[in-house]
Amino acid sequence: MDRVCHFEIPYDDKERAARFYQNVFGWEIEHMEGMDYSMVITTPTDEMMQCKEPGGINGGMYKRGDDGSPTPVVVMQVDSCEQRIKDVEAAGGSAVVPLREMGGMGLYAQVKDTEGNIVGLWQPLQD
Repeated sequence: MDRVCHFEIPYDDKERAARFYQNVFGWEIEHMEGMDYSMVITTPTDEMMQCKEPGGINGGMYKRGDDGSPTPVVVMQVDSCEQRIKDVEAAGGSAVVPLREMGGMGLYAQVKDTEGNIVGLWQPLQD
């Protein structure tokens, strides 16, 4: 069974969005240098950035319109992004953001379900 492992929230104004989520929910926002992407920490993590609390997930924020969904996205951890994209297409969905490697950490893609919702797929790279 694939599990939700991450979420992503698009923004129009990075600093305004960061202030909102910090002030309202107390989240930590860490801007990635040289990127329009920020890590969102909602629960304590270990040195490998893995959640310490069972069931906890962290997320990210990206500039709306930068090759991603214009609405929030839940991200599923899968064994194979390539296979899951095939499964989505066979079930009537479609790929919307092509498979790509993310900073040596894993593979990522976005798909659209039969209802028009965007879902992220994450395949961690094995050591």
